[in-house]
Amino acid sequence: MASPLEPPAHVVIIGGGFAGVAVARGLADQPVRVTIIDKHNFHTFLPLLYQVATAGLEPADVAYPIRTIFGHANNIRFRHATVREVDHDRSVVIFDGGAELAFDHLVVATGATAAYFGIPGASRFAMPLYSLADARRLRNRLLASLEEADVAAEHAAIKLTFVVVGGGPTGVETAGALSELVRIAIRRDGLRIRPEDVRVLLVDLAPRLLTAFPESASRYALRELTSMGVEVNFSRSVVEVEQGHIRFDDGERLAAAAVVWAAGVTASGTIAHELQVSAGPGGRARVTPDLRLVDSANVWAVGDAAAVPQDESTVCPQLAPVAIQSGRHCAEQILRVLSGEPTQPFRYRNKGIMATIGRQAAVAKLPRGGVIKGTLGWLAWLGLHLFYLVGFRNRLRVLINWTWRYFDWPSGPRLIVADAETAD
Repeated sequence: MASPLEPPAHVVIIGGGFAGVAVARGLADQPVRVTIIDKHNFHTFLPLLYQVATAGLEPADVAYPIRTIFGHANNIRFRHATVREVDHDRSVVIFDGGAELAFDHLVVATGATAAYFGIPGASRFAMPLYSLADARRLRNRLLASLEEADVAAEHAAIKLTFVVVGGGPTGVETAGALSELVRIAIRRDGLRIRPEDVRVLLVDLAPRLLTAFPESASRYALRELTSMGVEVNFSRSVVEVEQGHIRFDDGERLAAAAVVWAAGVTASGTIAHELQVSAGPGGRARVTPDLRLVDSANVWAVGDAAAVPQDESTVCPQLAPVAIQSGRHCAEQILRVLSGEPTQPFRYRNKGIMATIGRQAAVAKLPRGGVIKGTLGWLAWLGLHLFYLVGFRNRLRVLINWTWRYFDWPSGPRLIVADAETAD
């Protein structure tokens, strides 16, 4: 640590997501100065974005001001800005506009973005779900499509198709919630659309849903989605996305009111990808076992932005628990370095994974391989998400919302907000 005559070391954290917040929490009230930089002034609870997109929750329910999170910590400051590049030689970050900020240690926690795999038109016309702005845009599109179909149904029969690309947890959760949204909107909002005329199609290149889960969980998810009216196509590849259409490898060109992109994430195109001449898998930054950037003494990378070693040959998955645990570990190692102590390697503690399909339907894979399904899995999913949600107000609002909807399925926040089309 710095001597009484020296200013405390300055730790700069780029990113206010799970990993960045975990690093800052580990450094709160410690003898260091901390600056968190993010282009948003709020932390977003990404696992519930699909509920915002399908009008189950309001945007404010899953976002919390970063300044408020650390209002109690006198050593933590927040800067609302976008980092353009990192100058390793001078140990400064350079913002859009040219301003600079010096650091003693830098933590890159910039997360990931949607991976489009070079599919023509996907980045332009498909709708990802990786930011609050993404969720609001998608909600606008879904609700506007239903309103337009209602008008068209006055004059002729209509067919409306929503396509979800990706059979992982995000795709499964979004498809299930979208099916529920359609049914609720038709029943409660008086839309002149027949439920059978609205098609929710989930497509995936894999042979089954939720490939990270045991096959029993995949079968359960398929059965539940099918019972909700979701059509699932396996081993089917998207070759192009156009305005209002999607094209598959079998030659079919399908009209689609919205294409929801849940096919995977990448760090390519983020600051993490630009840190090194040669990036790691998925564009992630290559780090040593203690989470320092390879060939760097004072730059660290955590969460989805980093290829966090799990063992000698594999890296950790891009999951919220990895982001939180790696963020905590990084904070501890920075403090060890400043105290002149040797660092320790990161060890990921697998706490399982889970996905919800709909009301009273979820699957959870336990750390030792067991699977919880149905109502018990759904309750476990609810409890875990409430526990990790930031802010008492948000927890209370979400709990009340979920409880109310469980018993009554009331009219939710199905609002088309014009300013949701602004950039995120």
